[in-house]
Amino acid sequence: MQATEQQQQILRFFIEEAKEHLDTIEQGILHLEATIADNDAMNHLFRAAHSIKGGAAMLGFDSIHKTGHYLEDYFKLIKDHPLKVDRKLEDLFLKGFDALKDLVEALQGPYGLRPEDGDLALQRSVPVFKALGDYLKILIRASRPGARLPGNVNPATAQVQNILKMMLKLFKQGDNPKSRQQLSMLCTKLAVLNKTSKPWINLLQICQRAIANPKSSFAALAPVIIKELKVSSELVIAGRSVEVFPSMALQRLIASSAPDSAIAQTLGRSTELRESSVGVATRRQITIPSDPKGAARSLLDQFNKAELIQIAEFLMKAIQ
Repeated sequence: MQATEQQQQILRFFIEEAKEHLDTIEQGILHLEATIADNDAMNHLFRAAHSIKGGAAMLGFDSIHKTGHYLEDYFKLIKDHPLKVDRKLEDLFLKGFDALKDLVEALQGPYGLRPEDGDLALQRSVPVFKALGDYLKILIRASRPGARLPGNVNPATAQVQNILKMMLKLFKQGDNPKSRQQLSMLCTKLAVLNKTSKPWINLLQICQRAIANPKSSFAALAPVIIKELKVSSELVIAGRSVEVFPSMALQRLIASSAPDSAIAQTLGRSTELRESSVGVATRRQITIPSDPKGAARSLLDQFNKAELIQIAEFLMKAIQ
């Protein structure tokens, strides 16, 4: 009698603990993109499946053990091989999660989880896990350098799009230290596009400084950072990273957190250009990149056609 009561107590403890782990797994799958981007969240997801699997094995619940094993293996795959998350992947993971949740809930029924019922439930879920495993292999292959995704989408482009989506979600979640830290980590991930390009790495570092600046709100950061990284990443992917340089809008986001001299050293060469309007002399200060193409693009962004013609005349006179 005492042994039976002890077994019931152990079972109740396992069920309560499994419920907490199931909540962790469900939230991780519902926010899979953000989970993959956060190492801590990904580790929590993996450990949750591992704990349910291990506890079920000790108590002899073979069907729960094997179902948890499937999820644990697939969580490890996405942990070790970053990939593009889509609706199909999320749906397959949720179906696998539902299979595990149903088995745990069956333990609380009047007859508990009978072995024959568990075996039948496991057989029904095997096709789901097979489909999930096969689809993960496709996504992992597609994420490798030189691979092509359906629709001839460059995997590097898909990776950038995925990261930008995650950044946008973080911006929408609200301003807090953890979100800023995750945004900075995502900037670091983008460095893989071209680790040897100084303009690209410099731009990412400036984005990180802007994100770290508490005086720059998420409302101000989001449109500038997202646009800046999208446009510049396209240049990097096209092999035109020398044309990458920080916009004036981005520079303003860090201006309040660092002295002008520090910004000039970080962003590149600074120069002053004069202009006249209705007979009144005014002064505009902009940052000019050190490479010719970048310098030209900076001027095109800042001046209209008439002003550019005037600048060209000044330059022609200067070099004659």
